[in-house]
Amino acid sequence: MTSFASFSSRFGIAVLLVALADFFFYGQPAGITVLLFAILIAGAVVAVHPAALKSTRPWLKPAALFVALLPLAENVSPLSVAIAVVALVVFALSLSGRLRHGIARIAGQVALFLLAAPLRLIRDFFQWRRTVRRLGGRRIRLASIIVWVMPVTLGAVFLFLFGAANPVIEYWLSLIDLMKLLDLIQLARIVFWLFVIAGVWAFLRPRLPRFPRRLPPLTPPAAVAAPAATKPATTIEAVVFGKAAILRALIVFNALFALQTGLDAAYLWGGVALPDGLSYAAYAHRGAYPLIATALLAAGFVLAALRPGSETSGDPLIRRLVYAWVAQNIVLVISSILRLDLYIGVYALTYWRIAAFVWMGLVASGLALIIARIALGKSNEWLLSANLATLSATLYACCFINFAATIANFNVDHSLEMTGDGTPIDTEYLRSLGAAAMPALDRLYMHQFGNQTTYLAEQMMIDDTIAEQKQWRAWSFRGWRLVQVLDKRGPLVLPPPTQPSQPSVPDR
Repeated sequence: MTSFASFSSRFGIAVLLVALADFFFYGQPAGITVLLFAILIAGAVVAVHPAALKSTRPWLKPAALFVALLPLAENVSPLSVAIAVVALVVFALSLSGRLRHGIARIAGQVALFLLAAPLRLIRDFFQWRRTVRRLGGRRIRLASIIVWVMPVTLGAVFLFLFGAANPVIEYWLSLIDLMKLLDLIQLARIVFWLFVIAGVWAFLRPRLPRFPRRLPPLTPPAAVAAPAATKPATTIEAVVFGKAAILRALIVFNALFALQTGLDAAYLWGGVALPDGLSYAAYAHRGAYPLIATALLAAGFVLAALRPGSETSGDPLIRRLVYAWVAQNIVLVISSILRLDLYIGVYALTYWRIAAFVWMGLVASGLALIIARIALGKSNEWLLSANLATLSATLYACCFINFAATIANFNVDHSLEMTGDGTPIDTEYLRSLGAAAMPALDRLYMHQFGNQTTYLAEQMMIDDTIAEQKQWRAWSFRGWRLVQVLDKRGPLVLPPPTQPSQPSVPDR
């Protein structure tokens, strides 16, 4: 009976959350409601695990969750939603007592949780059915129906009497249109309800999939009795990946990387003229991404060559060569960043180029952490946890950066029209960034035409943004700040009929 009550109470909470999700999201813009719904899910998790917060510091877990949900107040984006979902998963697992220690292990648990979440409700439902049958299913189901007869019957009688005695209640009852309520039940809405209840249920019943344990292989007695000396003293693997091979590989790799670093120093920083037909932009663009792939390959080699406890990890010469090689890889990543900066100076800034900067910074920090792991004698699990912590902090910080406004401001401030030297502005690309780019475009129009000039389509986009932010469901702190700027704009002034042709911006 306890299992039945637990399932019923959780299912009731899940249905209530589905109703709230329908009110918040279905056919509505997403904004502050995402943060409110995440808080409601957290409250529901606490409600089904009330004893979990009875500790010496009960405020710590909710406070950490609140910090993780703050990006939703700034702006609702795929990144801020992903961070909120991960934080809710960690919070639910922590309250249920299933969260393991260590960032790398927590990341694995989150991945397993998300993989199993869509089927958790179905699995729990069939498990509940088996439990009910074992405990006497018919009696339990009959009791669960009978227990609602008296409350529903008397509740209907009281509501009828209140309607007869109170004209306001009578008016509310007259507004109920059963046919209109049936019209609201659509296939798309039902799919939305099923999607929400499956997701919510996973948080109310935070469980991880169980995998069958591996049985130790059966070893024949003859193999057990065989002496270890029968193993060949030298194998192909020991020769190819042995200490001598790794030492020679590190010497060759250091020489090659030194050559590449020297060429970059000469062409990018030393001012040496490039070969005929090759521009600095082309040199920068062709080299940035392959160099990052080279650094990642080098990191994998270092991790494989200097496994903790291996013969190579204790050799002083190999360790020095590894330090030198990883340091050259860090210089290589910095060179890639400078290459990308040169390319942006010619072809302007885009989302993908900002992502490339972030990615290169993460690769450089990962290489530095490899040196720290070797120098401190840490394990690969420590390295993975440190990289996950760095990635998490970076993505969290990115939630508070308005990249659309950053791109628009940079491209306008460094354009040919504003400085007399640089790249002609691509106004079509800036318009595609949305209303966040309008303050930068206004500065461009003021500089070009002496007044605030805009297109009718831009004004419609601004009006739509202001109207959307006036809906409480769509409110966000970033949107509110943008509306404060857009509200101060003057009336629409059409631009001159002739406009310069816009260049194309590759690889956005």
